[in-house]
Amino acid sequence: MPVTLTVAAIRDVTERVREFLLEPAGEAPARHAAGAHLDFDLPVGRRSYSLIDWPDDAPGTLRIAVQREDEGAGGSRAMHALTPGARLSAEGPRNDFPLRDHDGPALLLAGGIGITPIISHATALAAADRPFALHYAVRSRTAAAYADRLAEQFGERLHLWPDDETPIDLPALMAAQGRGTHLYVCGPKGLIEAARAAFTAAGHDDGAVHFELFASEAAQAGDQPFEVEIASTGQVFTIPPGRTIIEVLEEAGIDLVYDCQRGDCGICQTGVIAGTPDHRDVVLSESERAGGKVMQICVSRAKTPRLVLDL
Repeated sequence: MPVTLTVAAIRDVTERVREFLLEPAGEAPARHAAGAHLDFDLPVGRRSYSLIDWPDDAPGTLRIAVQREDEGAGGSRAMHALTPGARLSAEGPRNDFPLRDHDGPALLLAGGIGITPIISHATALAAADRPFALHYAVRSRTAAAYADRLAEQFGERLHLWPDDETPIDLPALMAAQGRGTHLYVCGPKGLIEAARAAFTAAGHDDGAVHFELFASEAAQAGDQPFEVEIASTGQVFTIPPGRTIIEVLEEAGIDLVYDCQRGDCGICQTGVIAGTPDHRDVVLSESERAGGKVMQICVSRAKTPRLVLDL
């Protein structure tokens, strides 16, 4: 159910990252757990931002941080244009990236602005006295959002890896983890894929990897239109470059189930009856990708002129 939120305060965390404190203008959103996000309805479309929880926050605090992407689709620029007192419509909170119950330690890994849900995870783990380490990969120290506060709150459990000083060595990091470790990673697709590969190569269970992609899959040069056939009705739709299967089918009135639209939650997974998908998600295993029998229709496209989907 949509809620209306008022921007109570704004401050710059880094040159490109801006923090927003939000207050309910009416009914408050439901209480949330670490890893939750709100979905905001902006003039450029719906955008999701993770809620940040610090140990000393009052109950009900709603805090997000948005990194300005000048070459992006406009969501971050719309957020950065807001001023105190502005009102926003949002839905949620929803949580596709919760902490799990497990006996082993947690390895928290963030890339860039992917630190936002990881902060909440660290706060929750510290409060529960559960063992964890937080590794934060950034371009430079000046680009590291909340670096000082992270050090203050989490001390020696924080490890900062600026690319221009000491880039993170993922194979070495994963090899150093004890048995039973669970990996929580949030950031760009390349970081998630590299971390997952290094984690499993070090002998850890792939089922102990939990992740959230912090950007939607961008259009790629050379993308071509392709057709999607709905197996149950025989309807055929053309998916042009720059638009997703979900966008085109929803516009045509087809009822679909999905959430993140980034290729990381798996909710929109759909069976493929014919054709070859061009997988662009971070959900499927290599064997599932090679099998070509399922795909995430929020981001993936086609390598063949037509896909027949089990819809």
